[in-house]
Amino acid sequence: MARVIVDVMPKPEILDPQGKAVHGALPRLGFHGVADVRQGKRFELEVDEADEATLAEVHTIAETLLSNPVIEDYTVRVDS
Repeated sequence: MARVIVDVMPKPEILDPQGKAVHGALPRLGFHGVADVRQGKRFELEVDEADEATLAEVHTIAETLLSNPVIEDYTVRVDS
């Protein structure tokens, strides 16, 4: 078994209200020096084998189900 991680983040030009809310709360909680916060999603997929064909399929899954390609970017990586 192998684990494949898909991270989904809003594109840089897309407003991220959840990230802004977290960023605004940090100073009130005593945390300073954080310039910006972007909030995204992480998916962990257990696959039989992390070969080229499986990773291509995971990219298709990420593009069609896990992300909205109009407003989000995604990355796929194999967890070591």
